[in-house]
Amino acid sequence: MVFDIHIFVCTNQRTGTDRLSCGEAHGLDLVAEFKKQTKNLSRRDSLGENTELKIRAQRAGCLGICDFGPTVAIYPEGVFYVGVKKEDVTEIIESHILNKKPVERLLLKQK
Repeated sequence: MVFDIHIFVCTNQRTGTDRLSCGEAHGLDLVAEFKKQTKNLSRRDSLGENTELKIRAQRAGCLGICDFGPTVAIYPEGVFYVGVKKEDVTEIIESHILNKKPVERLLLKQK
């Protein structure tokens, strides 16, 4: 199946270090919440008609930016959100997925 949107949630858990990581338990909670909220989701297309979105939310291994906390990557845009909490999922879906406006406060900042 081809997906319109693919959501990757880091579930990497570092061990033997004090450095931050996204964490398996927190990541799996985020995956479950994204799956719950994106089931049967649709948005209006350019003609004003509702179109069902094919969305896949899944856990991922390390996305390489663990120090920023729980990380979510959304494709095809390649947008990375950091420090994501379960409470942020609704905002990400409504703003980014439905209205194509990234949630600025959660974006990974390029230096």
